[in-house]
Amino acid sequence: MIVGGRIYGWITKSIIARSIKNVVDIAHGSNTAFTAQSAMDLLYSPAAMYIRPWQHKVEILEVAKLIEARKPKVVLEIGTASGGTLFLSALLADPDALIISIDLQYGMYGGGYPDWKIPLYKSFGLHDQKIELIRGDSHSAEVLGQLEQVLNGRRVDYLFIDGDHTYEGVKQDFERYSQLLSDDSFVAFHDIVSDKSEMPDHFVSAYWDDIKCGYRYKEFIQDPSQNKLGLGVLFMKKA
Repeated sequence: MIVGGRIYGWITKSIIARSIKNVVDIAHGSNTAFTAQSAMDLLYSPAAMYIRPWQHKVEILEVAKLIEARKPKVVLEIGTASGGTLFLSALLADPDALIISIDLQYGMYGGGYPDWKIPLYKSFGLHDQKIELIRGDSHSAEVLGQLEQVLNGRRVDYLFIDGDHTYEGVKQDFERYSQLLSDDSFVAFHDIVSDKSEMPDHFVSAYWDDIKCGYRYKEFIQDPSQNKLGLGVLFMKKA
């Protein structure tokens, strides 16, 4: 039974890895620059089933439009999970962008990509882009130190927060990493719609409601009555 389980696991990993490599090859082989819409079409196609973002397409399309318009040169993502939003950044960011992922090895909220996915995620970079993967707790001083070494003085243009969904966790991620943002950056938060389950464990909505009015912001929500999901964006440029 143990041997059979290992064989099944190896076959599953092989299928997923081959599928991810295929969609990356499609992106690298494109003769035209990706737009927000063409990036969405690829990410929500059958070819990308193993890296598809865990988000409503109509919501993340609006964030994709911002990435396309602003072409960030430095992207920081907290919480990578299956890799869809990391891949989206590669498709739409500046051709020589530095794109950084911070993720726990085993994340409570769906993160924690395994070792065998690391080379696959690193292959997401298009043109002269560089993908850096930092695996650890985004709240730790060690991870912050690693990030500062990777940045080497550069500032973050686009920050995507989708890691710890507790109130204090998302608050700490924003307060810590917003110190590294450029003057005209933007920050996207996932799961800004309230968690309506009987025992809620996502509290991003509470923090979002507390902080959003201090900034120019936009909300992208498919259905106000939905449970969780939804994306909120803060624009950090001072008025």
